[in-house]
Amino acid sequence: MLKIKGLNKKYNKLKALDALDMNIERGSIYGLVGQNGAGKTTLMRIVSGVLSFDSGDIQIDNMDIKKQYSRIKEKIAFIPDSFAYHYNITIEEYMEFFASCYGFEGLRARQRYTKLLKMLSLDDKMQSLVGSLSRGMQQRLSLARALINDPEFIIMDEPTSGLDPKTNYSFKELIRQLNSEDRTILISSHMLSELSELCSDIGVIDHGHMVIESSLSDILNKFNNTNPIKIRIMGNEDKAFKIFREDVNVRHVSARGGIFFIKFTGTKRDEAALLKKLVIEDIPVSEFMREEAKLETFFMDITASNKERIIIENDY
Repeated sequence: MLKIKGLNKKYNKLKALDALDMNIERGSIYGLVGQNGAGKTTLMRIVSGVLSFDSGDIQIDNMDIKKQYSRIKEKIAFIPDSFAYHYNITIEEYMEFFASCYGFEGLRARQRYTKLLKMLSLDDKMQSLVGSLSRGMQQRLSLARALINDPEFIIMDEPTSGLDPKTNYSFKELIRQLNSEDRTILISSHMLSELSELCSDIGVIDHGHMVIESSLSDILNKFNNTNPIKIRIMGNEDKAFKIFREDVNVRHVSARGGIFFIKFTGTKRDEAALLKKLVIEDIPVSEFMREEAKLETFFMDITASNKERIIIENDY
C-alpha cells in the first residue's frame, strides 16, 4: 500500500526527516512510534499530501505521489492531531461542505454523510453547532469527514489524544471495524499500550530516521527473549543458585526473597530443561516464567542511545 524510500525534509536548517524508508502492507494497522519532535507528524502530513518534501520517493498503491496525486487523493484520508473546525456551523453544514469537495451533491451527498454520521452515533446531532461538541464527538466528526470519499488508506495522527476512557474504547473499536473492511490504517499515538492492542505492525522513528519496522509480534517475541526469567523457589535456594551458576545459558543471576531473576540466552527447549533439572533436584518451583515484553520497554530501550539503536537495527 505505502512504500517510501530515502525521504528527506528540512525546515530551514532542521532536518525533520533523514533518508527515511518505510513500508506498509495493504490491510495492516501500522503504528508509528516516536518521541515528540521525532518527525511523526511531518511524515504523516507528507504522505497525506498536505506537506511537500525535499527528496525521496513515495508510492501509494504503486502510484507516485508527485506524479499521480490527483488519483491518490481519492484513496486516502487524513485525520490530524488537531483540526481547524468551523465552530459556528452545524454538523450537517460541515459535512455538506466536505461532501461537495469530493463531488457529492444534493440527495447523494445527504445520503452519504447521513450514513456516516449514523455509523458514528452523530446523526442526532446534525443541527448542533460544531463548537458545542465534546472532544470525543469532534474526533468522531473528523472521522466521518475523512470517510466521505470511502478511502482505502486512513492516516490518523494521535486520534485518541484527550479522550475519556469510554470514548477512547469506542474509537478503538471503530478503528478495528474500519480495518476489518479491508482499509489500511497508519496511526500514531503516545499511548504505546494502545498501539500494542491495535496494531499488526510497528515503526519506530527517531530524529527523522526509521530505526526499525517489523510486525508487532516479531518485535515483541525477539525482545521477549532478552527479558529475564522469573523463578520463584520455595526452598533449597542455595542449591538452586548453584544450578543456575553451572548452566551455560545463564548469563546473570539475581535473587530477592526467594525469587530469582536470571538472564537466560537459551531456547525454549533449554528453558524446559532447566526447569526439569530443578524439579529432579527436588527444588520446589512455584513460578517459572519469562517476563512479558511490552512495547513501552522496547521503545525506551531502542531509543536509549545511538549505540543501542545501531545494534538493534542490525539485529532485525
